[in-house]
Amino acid sequence: MAAPFLYRAWVAASMLLVPFFARTETRKLRRAGVSVSRAHEKLGHATQPRQQNGPLIWFHAASVGESLSVLALITRMGRALPDAQFLITSGTATSAKLVQDRLPPRTVHQFAPLDAPGPLKRFLKHWRPDAAIFVESELWPQMLRRTYESGAKLALLNARLSQKSMESWRKRPAFARYVLEVFELILTQNDKMAEAMVAMHAPPQRVARGINLKSMSDPLPVDQDALFEARAALGHRPVWVASSTHPGEEDVVLEAHKRLLATRPDLHLILAPRHPERGQEVMNLISDAGLGVTRRSLGDAPGDQVYLADTMGELGTWYAFTDIVFLGGSLHPIGGHNSFEVAQSGATVLSGHHVTNFAETFQEMQDLGAAQLISDASDLAEKVDALLSDDDARRQACDAARAFAEGQTGQLDSIAERLINVLELAG
Repeated sequence: MAAPFLYRAWVAASMLLVPFFARTETRKLRRAGVSVSRAHEKLGHATQPRQQNGPLIWFHAASVGESLSVLALITRMGRALPDAQFLITSGTATSAKLVQDRLPPRTVHQFAPLDAPGPLKRFLKHWRPDAAIFVESELWPQMLRRTYESGAKLALLNARLSQKSMESWRKRPAFARYVLEVFELILTQNDKMAEAMVAMHAPPQRVARGINLKSMSDPLPVDQDALFEARAALGHRPVWVASSTHPGEEDVVLEAHKRLLATRPDLHLILAPRHPERGQEVMNLISDAGLGVTRRSLGDAPGDQVYLADTMGELGTWYAFTDIVFLGGSLHPIGGHNSFEVAQSGATVLSGHHVTNFAETFQEMQDLGAAQLISDASDLAEKVDALLSDDDARRQACDAARAFAEGQTGQLDSIAERLINVLELAG
């Protein structure tokens, strides 16, 4: 298929703009503490060797959630393909740090090259991927076409696009077909997205419903030393956790906690905002609410009425500390966060109603009794109080969460097997 005008225009524009984007992206990484050499991975300059033996399978994901979601899948594919090497690329310093700490065997991380001829040529010449698996909405036109033209087989996994993006693709049918025809397989999060991909001019015979990959991730790491210290500091005080909260949600959580303290003065809240850099802002909210607080980023131990857990990569530790987790990103139309991670820890989930990113996961957990949706501070306080008041009900909800998590893991093996077959990696 000949390249449509819009694609050729995109290539030309990228050649003109790459110096600007290169400076912007590398400066952003440098400000986040990334070394000069690693920041230049954005320009296609590799900092790791490509192993010569076995196929190389490249996973590309945008940011933290997408990057972490593929690690469990890489682990399973690695077991089935003992000679394979894996490369995972992402775009942010935070994703690089978290992924680096959890890399499966025979896997390296690099920053994704810019979608321009020079960076992509250097990247592909060095890595020579045999297969490339793109996650969610990472549809960079040149990256896809140049990888496809290099001879690699491609798949799109966990496909999910915004309504605005889908409408834009549908308005450009020749461009959409040219980009989407590169995929041997497109696995979407649900039936609605599968229908949307076909409407966007993806090859219908290659589109299928898959699973929400974020609901299949490995358990979050638990810092046993920190867990022991927290338990020693709090003794037998009851604890609940509010995690991944966004602006406007902490006020609701703090109001609910104040209501609970009226009848449960020893109750402790661990509050972990989605973005730890908001730590001082959230600290001020807690103080303005008249609540006593200690703060993780200052080295404080849990204590007083609220513990502000404003650090990265420690949610697994706080989930292991409680039976009750309120999961943020859900009281406003953000789309929700990963309830599967909470279920793996054996805690029951409370959430707002805005969970479109994990709609199927939440529905199944609700049906099992592992999750409940709340509307406001009063509702949140009532549901936390009910769970704290009824040991049997709380235990049943936690058991349901564990059962849900255990029931999902087999699906990852089937996805790994399907990718291996479609991308012709079995040998």
